[in-house]
Amino acid sequence: MTLPTPAQTARATHVRAGRTSAVTRTLPEETAVAMVYGGSTQAVMMATPADLEDFAVGFSLTEGIVTHPAQIERLEVLAHPKGLEAQMWIADDRTEALAARRRFMAGPVGCGLCGIDSLDEAVRALPQLGDAGPVLDAGQIAGATEALRAWQPLHDQTRAVHAAGFLVPGRGIVLAREDVGRHNALDKLIGAMARQGVDATTGAFVLTSRVSTEMVQKCAIAGGAVIIAVSAPTAHALRLAQGAGITLAAFARGDGFDLFSHPQRLRAEVSHVA
Repeated sequence: MTLPTPAQTARATHVRAGRTSAVTRTLPEETAVAMVYGGSTQAVMMATPADLEDFAVGFSLTEGIVTHPAQIERLEVLAHPKGLEAQMWIADDRTEALAARRRFMAGPVGCGLCGIDSLDEAVRALPQLGDAGPVLDAGQIAGATEALRAWQPLHDQTRAVHAAGFLVPGRGIVLAREDVGRHNALDKLIGAMARQGVDATTGAFVLTSRVSTEMVQKCAIAGGAVIIAVSAPTAHALRLAQGAGITLAAFARGDGFDLFSHPQRLRAEVSHVA
């Protein structure tokens, strides 16, 4: 079977001011994607059927199943009548880590922690990023989410997907991925960066969504010391960012943003967080 396309067209009736007209809309596809390791399914998520190799690698890294993409010895994406499988074979020394990260997710997109069978997994310790990460100008942070717009072709078609991008000072957005799920988009980006050898400490993660606990966890595990988002963080996500040493800027739109933590990575324009 062939893989489904990331978007499909559908007919609808447009209603406005008492008038109706026939319209054709482009809708994002949503497909069940199973992460399978050595023949056993570890997670099932609803996702956009694109960049699935990046998704598989990024998910494996951010879940702690592997610590380097080279530990995935083989990766194959297969289509089935009811969905897709990312089948992976990992190095023998990662089997214990896989057992420790017992997890099964089967639910709607955006459900980042469903199925975790231990509270310890939800509040796992994060790397301490210390002095890692770039120093950014205020203008670079404020304009980051608008710069990401040029990397969102599926959003332009559908107005219904999230994106995660990677911004490098002096170069702008250098890589981005899209998905119906914000966690999936970030995993795809992290996987693409790992496969292409992009160092997360050299730039900032840029998100089109709110910043939840798991979004901070994924960025920290990838080594990202700066998160720029168009929407707000949750209170617990902010505590995690503060503890891990992550600079968190939210409400980044137009010419401004709110800086919530670790202002040392913002160039001289701001010297403290009130």
